[in-house]
Amino acid sequence: MNASVGDRLHVHGNAVGQPDRSGEIIEVRGSSGGPPYLVRFDDDHTGLVFPGPDAVVEPAKARVTERAR
Repeated sequence: MNASVGDRLHVHGNAVGQPDRSGEIIEVRGSSGGPPYLVRFDDDHTGLVFPGPDAVVEPAKARVTERAR
């Protein structure tokens, strides 16, 4: 998994009733875009994240392209 500052991290809930979490990646601490990532979640909580298989990165460029349509 690789990411850049400005990308969004989506962590899917992995238990019944557990909500998904989303946030903006504000710092990439791994080499070559790898984890860990410092993420500011939508609830204003900031945390260091080592994403697991339940997480996906949405590139910032993809969001800009979608808005342009």
